[in-house]
Amino acid sequence: MNLKDTVTANELSVLLHTVALRRPVFIWGDSGTGKSAIVKEFAANMGMRCTTLWGNRFGKDDVVGVQRSDGEMSRFVPLKLIESNEPYVLFLDDLNACTPEVQRAFYSLILEQYMGNDYFMPRGSIIIAAGNTFEDGDEKKELSAALVNIMMHVKLVPDPQEWLEWAEENELHSWVTGFISRRPGYLFSEQEGTSEPYSTPRSWHILSDALTEYSANSKGISQKLLKAMVYGTVSAEHAEQFLEYIRMMENKSLLNEIIVGNAHFPSDPARRDDLYYLARSFRALLLSELPADKQELDGNTLRFAERAKEMILELTSINLEIAQMVVSTEGNKVLPEWFMIEVVSDMLTVTKGRG
Repeated sequence: MNLKDTVTANELSVLLHTVALRRPVFIWGDSGTGKSAIVKEFAANMGMRCTTLWGNRFGKDDVVGVQRSDGEMSRFVPLKLIESNEPYVLFLDDLNACTPEVQRAFYSLILEQYMGNDYFMPRGSIIIAAGNTFEDGDEKKELSAALVNIMMHVKLVPDPQEWLEWAEENELHSWVTGFISRRPGYLFSEQEGTSEPYSTPRSWHILSDALTEYSANSKGISQKLLKAMVYGTVSAEHAEQFLEYIRMMENKSLLNEIIVGNAHFPSDPARRDDLYYLARSFRALLLSELPADKQELDGNTLRFAERAKEMILELTSINLEIAQMVVSTEGNKVLPEWFMIEVVSDMLTVTKGRG
């Protein structure tokens, strides 16, 4: 199905609350983009039960009903799952995965809400169908022209800002929402046609649930287990960047503790990478907080400058190369001259003492 335009989750919700009340709607979209969740939310908003039928799990007899005889005549009895006395939302998921025979059996149900010999869905019932796009790597069958012509078709694409708003409302894990807010393009990645994990709104939701269950941002979680969870949920490239983001957030928290004197730079050689990233964050903070003119110092920045010099000396005693990186000229970004004069002199003293 080559549609020239797409809709976001919010736009799809508007369509369902209007068009779907009168005509069946078919939602196209990649796996994991939220089609099912949106339909279920719509049904809940309407105060209706949502019954889901997966097209790839049904044969023709399941759709038209089971043939029964009362001795005088035969009739087709509809599935108990479909039969109801109250209006409801019937969601036909993966409809384009059906065989042509099964698709033909669905025709009267979708067009007239009729199946079997004499069963009509209760007045006010709503039918919505969905299917994955052919590009997502799954083997799909064509949707018959007859079915195409009795529904309105839309293609759903995930919108990062809408998803973030939804994620905040539903209290998804702060690591996940924080990462996607900084890298919105990582919310979704195309499936490569393999069985490897790939990023979708659904997979990020799964990762969020896993992190929440482990209370990862309060009780702590081993790096080995964290990596297993992340690489087992989203695409490898995004997993690597997500783990880097977590390290950055942890280092930011540790840096704040070091500044106030409640912690120290890690001196263990095995944590050299952590020391490097802490030093990078420390340099960025110095560049943003220290004024170019010493006369512009106020009480707070003066105390910070004095503490910063102490921290650089501590860093020098642990790793001179990394300490030099903090005060180096990089990309035309230079620390204030007045600060450099004072701190470099102190660094030379520490270095000579070590020698």
